[in-house]
Amino acid sequence: MGKTANFRILNPVTATTRMVAEVLNGAMNGKMNCHGEVTLPSGGADVTVTDPRASKESVILLEPHTSNYYHHNPYIKTKNDGSFVIGQANNGQSTDISYVIIG
Repeated sequence: MGKTANFRILNPVTATTRMVAEVLNGAMNGKMNCHGEVTLPSGGADVTVTDPRASKESVILLEPHTSNYYHHNPYIKTKNDGSFVIGQANNGQSTDISYVIIG
């Protein structure tokens, strides 16, 4: 796993108009800090992902990296503030996936 995005988070007190514009323009161009990666292990065990951006009201989307993803049949089992659980079917191979958190 390797992708890490390092998009700026602004201080609400000291941010200048230019800084706000740069961050907003980046978001409008798809540069949002709302994704991550996780490995689904072989054997079908649930995977708990700890991510402070997740909440009970979030929409969480999964993206496959390999065709093994489809044998895992992953789904979002539970959502909590700060984490979520990915359920999956029993499969003999592990696979890496990406996720996107909206809201």
